[in-house]
Amino acid sequence: MKRVVAVALALGCVFAAPAFAALKPGAVAPDFTASAAVGGKEFTFSLADALKKGPVVLYFFPKAFTKGCTAEAHEFAEAADRFAAAGATLIGMSADDIGTLHQFSTQECSAKFPVAADPDLKVIRAYDSTLVRTGSTDIADRISYVIAPDGKIIYAYADRNPDKHVENTLTAIHEFEAKAKK
Repeated sequence: MKRVVAVALALGCVFAAPAFAALKPGAVAPDFTASAAVGGKEFTFSLADALKKGPVVLYFFPKAFTKGCTAEAHEFAEAADRFAAAGATLIGMSADDIGTLHQFSTQECSAKFPVAADPDLKVIRAYDSTLVRTGSTDIADRISYVIAPDGKIIYAYADRNPDKHVENTLTAIHEFEAKAKK
């Protein structure tokens, strides 16, 4: 009985712990294009094109219109002008279909930044941002990356709690700006 309790506690700790981003700072960010929506309007987002303008904050989220993802989208929307002022492009991505993200981009992102659809999980897997759920379809985990214009990851943060993703990525952008000015 003690062994069963110990195994259950160990598994509980593993599944309750924050996720860990597999792509570390210094790694080359996988290039991608994806269908995206901002303010309900669809377009094709290209990482390569966005990087020509400056750093990119790419954040993965599990599912549109869920409590944590809605809260995170609201926080990113509130900070969108600060990211833009720092020269950064902001984009969210999930395994949701583009139709769902049309609504999410308007309602929860306040048309402040785009969200991209990756229903086949090609980009999510390339960034090792998959959350495997038993008995269900795989979805994205909650992971935020900051990618420098040279295509290298300069910051990665993984935590299923959405609270620190905006603050941490904005800090990473400001640190990047400060280094670039030197």
